[in-house]
Amino acid sequence: MKRTSAMALGLFLFGLAGVEHPPVALAQSAGGWTTLLDGTNWNQFTPIGGANWRVVDGAVQADSGKGGFLVSKASYGDFELRAEVWVTPDANSGIFIRAENPKEITAMNAYEVNIYDMRPDQAYRTGGIVDVAKPMSVMNAGNRWNTMEIAAKGPRLTVRLNGMPMVDVQDTKHARGPFALQAGVGTVKFRKVEIR
Repeated sequence: MKRTSAMALGLFLFGLAGVEHPPVALAQSAGGWTTLLDGTNWNQFTPIGGANWRVVDGAVQADSGKGGFLVSKASYGDFELRAEVWVTPDANSGIFIRAENPKEITAMNAYEVNIYDMRPDQAYRTGGIVDVAKPMSVMNAGNRWNTMEIAAKGPRLTVRLNGMPMVDVQDTKHARGPFALQAGVGTVKFRKVEIR
């Protein structure tokens, strides 16, 4: 009986040696969150546009005043996303989700979760989804670190800013696609972006 058990264990271990284990490309943290941006690089993103993205003091930032995006290399349908973001009060930034064309990001082919305290039309200011849902509260993001939480589950989209509910809406225009971090006017910094 011992001989049979030893032989079975040997065959099992031999079989495991032949199994290919995929390399771990992204760090997973507690709760199933995968870190896509940790403030040291933007390897999981493709830059488009003229923004001067670079790593500064543990964050990825842009401040050239030229529009641009960091577009995720992966595409997502249903997900939860959280990002730590810092902007100057005049900044025009945002997180675009379910983008249909990763080479050209617009509020027409994606949902734009706005980070824009001084937006001329305050209806879709910081925390709102442009042309879809106005924010429930007025919160300014300028000159401090903020946590933006975005969830997309089928047609339901929710946004929280620093723990405060900002949007809870149903919309079916965009079902799947990459997400994009926006740089425009002012300074924008991202230091932690996670998804699950």
